[in-house]
Amino acid sequence: MAQTDVLLTKQPAPQTVPARELPPKLHDVARNTGAYTSAGLATAGFRTAKYLVDEWFQNCYASYHQAFADRDGSERQRHESKQLAAETEALAQRTQRDSTRRVGERLQDMHCWKSELQRAVGELGAETDLLLAQKQRLERALDATAVPFSIATDNLQCRERRQHPDLVRDYVEMELLKEAELIRNIQELLKRTIMQAVNQIRVNWEHKETCEMDWSDKVEAYNIDETCARYHNQSTDVQFHPHSTKFEESASTPETWAKFTQENLQRAERERLASLNLRGLIDCILRDTSEDLRLQCDTVNLAFGRRLEELEDACHKLKHHLHKTLREITDQEHNVAALKQAIKDKEVPLRVAQTRLYQRSHRPNVELCRDTAQFRLVSEVEELNMSLSALREKLLEAEQSLRNLEDTRMSLEKEIAVKTNSIFIDRQKCMTHRARYPTILQLAGYQ
Repeated sequence: MAQTDVLLTKQPAPQTVPARELPPKLHDVARNTGAYTSAGLATAGFRTAKYLVDEWFQNCYASYHQAFADRDGSERQRHESKQLAAETEALAQRTQRDSTRRVGERLQDMHCWKSELQRAVGELGAETDLLLAQKQRLERALDATAVPFSIATDNLQCRERRQHPDLVRDYVEMELLKEAELIRNIQELLKRTIMQAVNQIRVNWEHKETCEMDWSDKVEAYNIDETCARYHNQSTDVQFHPHSTKFEESASTPETWAKFTQENLQRAERERLASLNLRGLIDCILRDTSEDLRLQCDTVNLAFGRRLEELEDACHKLKHHLHKTLREITDQEHNVAALKQAIKDKEVPLRVAQTRLYQRSHRPNVELCRDTAQFRLVSEVEELNMSLSALREKLLEAEQSLRNLEDTRMSLEKEIAVKTNSIFIDRQKCMTHRARYPTILQLAGYQ
């Protein structure tokens, strides 16, 4: 009957067989029916009679064969065992050598990274110390600017005590205001730079600490691997650790291990360069600010010197005019006295002339004549009156001139006092105070 191939798309359903009891198994029992044998069902399952010769030979042959087979199997097993022991010994030695070599390579890698980390820690620490020194320079420079600012404000306050008309907004005051504004701007710049340096120092310390922790971990791992590299088969401090082959979930790979240290080194180097650039910036700031302050100080001092020259020149001219005015006052006083004396001197002839006219006005009758004497006496009186009027007018003018000279003298004396006060303020108060101006080394933070 030919078989046909059937394409099954599903697993065939299991066939169910009804449960029933199995038929009992019948065993055939050999019976000895030959000569010299025992027979009967009583011998079923055990021997009670002697074996046959063939059976004895068969048993011997079976023992021989079994012994040969056991020996052959034992010899083969011993050979395989020796071969396996030799192979495993060679494999163990080769694996141990390879492990030792790889541990050595790992030691070299760790030593290299450890050296790089140690170098980075040293360089970053040295750079941080230099930046700390620059920060101290900034703080000293900031403290040093307090003296110029107090000098500038004190100069402005002192010059407010000048009297009119010297209380002017001159170029000295303009330069002092520029100096005060410059100092305030420099103080703000120094404060911002100090904060920047503080932040950079903090970042440097953080990255230095990170590199130190990485370096410390590598030193510890290096010591562990170095100890492992010294282990050998004759070491007495080795023991079994069955669970040591399990990998920790937090264990890193060689790539992440190298990347971690490389990133730490890169960040440390980046911050070191940033700190280096910041130190250069601080040097430029301190140099520029100190030079600007000293330049402005010199400008203010030159303005003071120029202003003092102008004040002294004005004061000298005022004194010169005062001296001339005093001399003119003296001359004018003499003139007034002379005019008064002249007036007094003219009063006597006037009295004489008027008395003559008065007496001649008492001439009797026809004797009261308008003779030449009479005309001359009248003209004399008129001339004397005109002279007295002119003298009195000139006296008034002289007295007015004398009063004007006195007013001028008082005004000149007041101006001289004002100029003297201004000179005293600018020279004795301001310039003396400015002599305490910090040096350029102090302004640069070196002292």
